[in-house]
Amino acid sequence: MKTILYRWLPMCAILFATGPVIAQGTDPSAALRQYEALRKYEGTLKKIDETRTIRIGHRQNSIPFAFVDPKGKPVGYALDLCDAVVEEIETELGKEIKAELVPVTPENRFDLVTSGQIDLECGSTTNNVDRRKLVAFSPTMYVTGTKLLVPRGSKVRYLGDLKGKTVVVTRGTVQESAMKALNERQKLDLNFVTGGDHKESFQLLASGKADAWANGDVLLYGLLAETGTRDKYRVVGDFLTFDAYALMFRKDDPEFAEVVERAFQKLAESGDIRYVYDRWFLEKLPTGIRLNLPMSPHLEELFRTAGLRTD
Repeated sequence: MKTILYRWLPMCAILFATGPVIAQGTDPSAALRQYEALRKYEGTLKKIDETRTIRIGHRQNSIPFAFVDPKGKPVGYALDLCDAVVEEIETELGKEIKAELVPVTPENRFDLVTSGQIDLECGSTTNNVDRRKLVAFSPTMYVTGTKLLVPRGSKVRYLGDLKGKTVVVTRGTVQESAMKALNERQKLDLNFVTGGDHKESFQLLASGKADAWANGDVLLYGLLAETGTRDKYRVVGDFLTFDAYALMFRKDDPEFAEVVERAFQKLAESGDIRYVYDRWFLEKLPTGIRLNLPMSPHLEELFRTAGLRTD
């Protein structure tokens, strides 16, 4: 609210300064155009305003958040939400901007954001305290948690069943640090192998180099559906972590954060967020699979607080 107020103060000054001209019949839109010409942004919005381009980082195999469809096009729930943010940026700037898509990995996504190589990351990134020291996040777009993926014939049902065994985690994910912390705390004597992305982690499990793969449950279900291997693997155990997924951008940039927040609020108030969610979690995906994951009461409540009507 303060940002909006500060942004309009210069315009008020212009209107007062040009009052006599406007009173003589000048088109009021001229004053607005004059203000637009003088308005100055900072941070990410300044960069986008000057270049007319926003660089969007996207994951390539995080179904249904961000992945590549059979035609090679980046698509997904997170990318649809990023489209809404881009539209809100265009409204804010009063001009069309180009969205340049840049593939990212769990390992390099944070460096690409903080270095300015991408402006907005659209994937399956967890918002937590440690990460907020480095970057900023949008409102929560999904709530999930870590579970284990094991072969159907495995006797592993819970984390304790993995004592002395090997677990694969994807590098750069919250599971990499969380599982190592759980290992120390519960003295499980686990061995760890890592994959560079989720497909590589799954391949390590499939090749027998790991006894279980620890990852967000929705990503596990998505990969099983994509690979058609639901009959060969299953998701087991209690939630080992609870994770809130969000879009990621540079911290200490209140102007940009305000635009992102406004985009999410409009999605909720219009009800479009439900359409976007259903498109990726209930309807058939471009790959031909269907996840059949209704919106959880927790996530619905988060959207309701942003203005979503549930009656």
